[in-house]
Amino acid sequence: MAAFIVLNTYMNKKYYVYILLTESNTLYCGYTDDVEKRFNAHKNGLGAKYTRANKPIKVVWQSEFNTKSDAQKEEYRIKHLSRKQKEELIGDNFCASY
Repeated sequence: MAAFIVLNTYMNKKYYVYILLTESNTLYCGYTDDVEKRFNAHKNGLGAKYTRANKPIKVVWQSEFNTKSDAQKEEYRIKHLSRKQKEELIGDNFCASY
């Protein structure tokens, strides 16, 4: 029974790609399985090296994926976009702040 619960939890796990707006008005992109927890880690200086130097203000965009691989591919794609292209992706669909 326990193996079924672990397998079922694993199969339902979701991954997210997110974009943060920082105090220096830059956009940071990352992936995680828990956006709120990761945002708080970034805010507390426990996230990426970039966000330790560029404090995040809020999550401005996120998207859900069924696999870690798909989330990583989307993160890679977004990281190669220009600032203008990232702003177009974000559009008027700003996420609520965490």
